[in-house]
Amino acid sequence: MENSRLPLLGCIADDFTGATDLANMLVRGGMRTVQTIGIPEAGTQIEADAVVVALKSRTIAATSAVSQSLDALQWLRAQGCRQFFFKYCSTFDSTDQGNIGPVADALLDALSDKPEGDFTIACPAFPENGRTIFRGNLFVGDVLLNESGMENHPLTPMTDPNLVRVLQEQTKSKVGLIRYNTIAKGSDAIRARIGELKKGGVRLAIADAVSDADLYTLGEACRDLTLITGGSGIALGLPQNFRAANLLAHAEHAADLPKIEGKSVVLAGSASKATNAQVARWRESKPSFRIDPMALARGGPVVANAVEFAREHFGNDETVLIYATSSPDEVKAVQRDLGVEKAGDLVEEALASIARRLRDAGVRKFVVSGGETSGAVVQALDVRLLRIGPQIDPGVPATQSIGANADEAIGFALKSGNFGTTDFFEKALKAL
Repeated sequence: MENSRLPLLGCIADDFTGATDLANMLVRGGMRTVQTIGIPEAGTQIEADAVVVALKSRTIAATSAVSQSLDALQWLRAQGCRQFFFKYCSTFDSTDQGNIGPVADALLDALSDKPEGDFTIACPAFPENGRTIFRGNLFVGDVLLNESGMENHPLTPMTDPNLVRVLQEQTKSKVGLIRYNTIAKGSDAIRARIGELKKGGVRLAIADAVSDADLYTLGEACRDLTLITGGSGIALGLPQNFRAANLLAHAEHAADLPKIEGKSVVLAGSASKATNAQVARWRESKPSFRIDPMALARGGPVVANAVEFAREHFGNDETVLIYATSSPDEVKAVQRDLGVEKAGDLVEEALASIARRLRDAGVRKFVVSGGETSGAVVQALDVRLLRIGPQIDPGVPATQSIGANADEAIGFALKSGNFGTTDFFEKALKAL
């Protein structure tokens, strides 16, 4: 890579697709960005403007999420990063026990020795994908979060749209609100409001945002904060802060990726509305193979059958979809029979095993839907670093593995289950 300077921005993402979503925003802002899969070994030095550490901590125990996040922070501090970012989902996926609040608390505590390290905002807004916040309430499109389908999420059901209440249940810190009328007055007004909140003992504040312009304003207002938390949208305004400080030159070719030859496959593990629609679209005219969790639990040869199905279609130069996507009712029925954790683990392990076998069969391009699924696949393929390329759909870039042998590079489109148009799979394959 051309840039030999130390990274400016160090990011911690609580899942893999969220990490690529954030990295996509930074690349769009002209920052050369590398995503790590997990925490690299001590002594590893990344040459980039921004580094995003992708964890798989969204749905694990809060104590483990805190521990992993602090380890990631320590590694990023050793890289020389000047500012830090904790990235979570634009639908604020979490539970009353965590993990957003506990991780934010721990990061603030760890950074309290830094200037402006005792306060941060929480802003999951992503207007480009329909996520907006007004008076502290999160909307998905035109409906409140708890009416969007997220109330049926199998692991982190969201039943309260008021993020101040949701976050306060998770954190030891006092939670405040930066309302839209303040945002509309500009960055100076936001900084004044932050000062008021801090005087009142607030350490975490939900920030309203209904447009990209609001996110740019918030980004400018938060230029001096050591830690920022939120969805990928808030990262829109961060590159310009470094540029204004003469620390960053715009990298016009930050998103360029070399071409990869080889076969392709689509793997879907998410049960979200968007992924269900994408799977349905694909199945109208293209080959697909469904992973049955109950058959996996019985020890059936599901993985072998899926791989053989794919190999047969490779002979006809066809790309297949292998999916475990189901309706919310079907997911609940499987979870009732197998248990939530076991049902999820079975599907992830199966798709990870399929990915390994297909890689050995010559697949070099993977389109993966679902944060947990994406994490399982990239780990199964022993991918440690990803170069971030151009955007496919809002929040989803093309990416490529970085390794010693460029001829063995693998292309990925790692998609949050909630993201993408109905024809996303087709667009992603074309982009890769």
